[in-house]
Amino acid sequence: MKKDEIIEKFSEFLRDYYYKDLALAVMEGKKSLEVDFSLVDRFDPELADLILEKAEETIELLEQSVEQIDLPQKGRLHVRFFNIPDSNKIRIRNIRAEHIGKLLCVDGIVKRASEIRPEVAEIVFECPDCNKRITVVQTEKEKTIKLPTRCDCGCRRGFRQVDQKLYDARWIAIEEPFEITTGERPSEIMIYLKEDLTSLKMRNKTEPGNRIKVVGILKEVPKRTVAGKKTRQMDILLDANNVEAVEVEWEELVIDPEDEKKIQKLAKDPDIYDKLVASLAPSMYGMDDVKLAIILQLFGGEPKLLKDGTRIRGNIHILLVGDPASGKSQLMQLTSKLIPRGKYVSGTGVTGPGMTATVVRDEQFLGGWVLEAGALVMSNRSLCAIDEFSKVSPQDQVALQEAMSMETISIAKASIVATLPAQTAVLAGGNPKLGRFDPYIPIREQVDIDEVLLSRFDLRFALRDVPNPELDTKLADHILRMRHFEDEAKPVIEPELLRKYVAYAKSHVHPVLTKEAGEIIKDFYLKMRAKAGEEAPVSITLRQYEALIRIAEASAKIRLSDKVTVKDAERAIRLMKTSLRQFGFEPETGMIDIDRAEGAITSAQRSKIRIVLDVIDELTNIIGKVIPEEEITRRAREEGVDDVDDILRRMKNEGMVFAPRPGFLQKI
Repeated sequence: MKKDEIIEKFSEFLRDYYYKDLALAVMEGKKSLEVDFSLVDRFDPELADLILEKAEETIELLEQSVEQIDLPQKGRLHVRFFNIPDSNKIRIRNIRAEHIGKLLCVDGIVKRASEIRPEVAEIVFECPDCNKRITVVQTEKEKTIKLPTRCDCGCRRGFRQVDQKLYDARWIAIEEPFEITTGERPSEIMIYLKEDLTSLKMRNKTEPGNRIKVVGILKEVPKRTVAGKKTRQMDILLDANNVEAVEVEWEELVIDPEDEKKIQKLAKDPDIYDKLVASLAPSMYGMDDVKLAIILQLFGGEPKLLKDGTRIRGNIHILLVGDPASGKSQLMQLTSKLIPRGKYVSGTGVTGPGMTATVVRDEQFLGGWVLEAGALVMSNRSLCAIDEFSKVSPQDQVALQEAMSMETISIAKASIVATLPAQTAVLAGGNPKLGRFDPYIPIREQVDIDEVLLSRFDLRFALRDVPNPELDTKLADHILRMRHFEDEAKPVIEPELLRKYVAYAKSHVHPVLTKEAGEIIKDFYLKMRAKAGEEAPVSITLRQYEALIRIAEASAKIRLSDKVTVKDAERAIRLMKTSLRQFGFEPETGMIDIDRAEGAITSAQRSKIRIVLDVIDELTNIIGKVIPEEEITRRAREEGVDDVDDILRRMKNEGMVFAPRPGFLQKI
């Protein structure tokens, strides 16, 4: 098909299918027109094939054809395609040299993005000999200005730049989405955006962490040596023709009337909570409370924005501390795979920036410092499972504090200052340092997790492997059934329907706490607080009070109820009691101590610290400020403090005492 035929054919197509849209776009000052490729294919298959196979030159002709149409006012528009055939939709890892020059569609998550900066589209040069003006088109392949090679008069150098045309441009890198990279390293590709694809609306779509579908022309770019010379090796890029935000959010899953009927029926089922528990990792026996907590985490509470601007999170954070072979890692992996945008990372192979966000330098494509999203940003509005949580370094744990409490991640590095959304539910897991969980040792001494970070978890569970003949028999029988009968591992509610169930609840149900439910939660909180005193441990704080409300709201969402009932409140209280008993029970007092559960100084430790401080004060009056550590230990043991070494270590960490020289201590 000749050039004139292409222009004429597409002009005819636009008049038949898009005249009104075209006129409106020109009148409103738009820069582009979105065209359904399937309509072009139906109108003229030969033209459609040309667009796919010889994309750059054909699309250039199509944009010229827009000018041929009689419109109320003239204007040039870019033609942007969507709905291209499946044959040209390709995984990033499958892109090869044969695809160069073709129109492709790739799907991925934005990993990093440059700032929007002006780039030169074309430059007008003037010949120094004959003053002729020469226009040179600049391409995204070249990082340096392209000069005229020669003038018609024979001149080859000394050309003066007299004019130029600029457009806005942005580079982004996208990587393959999680559902197609299970067990594989995700591949990535650079995307070049320009002109109206860098608008404010489009910028929001292409921020790190967002999932997009890009239609574009595959191009090759020569790699360069340090000296700037081209090499035989090539990089590839996708020159974007169109970008669609196709992030599969909970609320965006397609739910047809048949699905809605099934969901409504499930919500009315009196055994719905048991069915949901049986649908999460059915191959794993028991752990019903833990599974119920995770199900409630998927549904989540209601975020609230107060009039003073304070935001109260709705996401529920859960910590699992498990004995070896307790199934913790498998449960976390299955949960992350169950939902859109879910991520599973291991603390042994991830850094703080890898979990939150960082800035990286990319001179070849992005031209300097750019923002790169971590796991929590990339799983925004979903769930991030972090295994081996205690192996995350203390410095990297600090990076998680803002994300878990404020649900944002602030970056101020190099030339970039940004706040990224991280409305992510965290499901964390860790192993005790001693191999097995010991309920008589404070959690802070068993896992290396900062006490501030520990306090961010709404629920904490210990997955213990305790010999029990009856339970062991049931577990062994369950494993045998799994091996012999595959249907035994079939979930009661199919994963696809469960996704839609959660999506429907999140988008349609916004429960409000009833007076009766509120009173139940309040009474529980006040009764627990009443047990505390000046010497007695504090069993619960406002953090747990807010967590109870979140959990009760999630329970109401499961029933698709707009009211949180007494039963929802009781369910939340039962889970909270289980969590507090497992981590907060203080053997010395026989009471629940929230400081023990959150890794802070317990009431029993505070009492011992006061005794040791009194001993130090007494010895200071006798000996002086610098006291032998042995003397403090001897006197403290006489006062009934057995674990003096642990108490002194804690006091050093808290900045109460210091060692001016080895073997001696001084009070600060």
